[in-house]
Amino acid sequence: MNDTDKKIINLLSMAQKAGKLVSGEFAVEKYIQAGKASLLLVAADASENAKKQYKDMSDTYGVQMYYVLTKNDLGATIGKNIRVAIALADNGFIKALLKLINRKAEI
Repeated sequence: MNDTDKKIINLLSMAQKAGKLVSGEFAVEKYIQAGKASLLLVAADASENAKKQYKDMSDTYGVQMYYVLTKNDLGATIGKNIRVAIALADNGFIKALLKLINRKAEI
């Protein structure tokens, strides 16, 4: 795991503690459909079916989506079991996460 991944994990952990994210298939779907989510993070090792489902959802509802970390890392980061997706609405956390995600893409 590289330094950028560790920073992403730290930010997601803080967002969880602050109550600024939702996880779990049903909760994420409802959050997005309600127009509350601005960012969707999907595990890089999610199944192709899950990736397609979340991609379609993000396209339909106009939510930015990125593939990050693994299912195990996403879950452990927020103190839960395996998680395939996390949705966020808080602009501060989103801005910081996007900066890290974009930095990682440049490497």
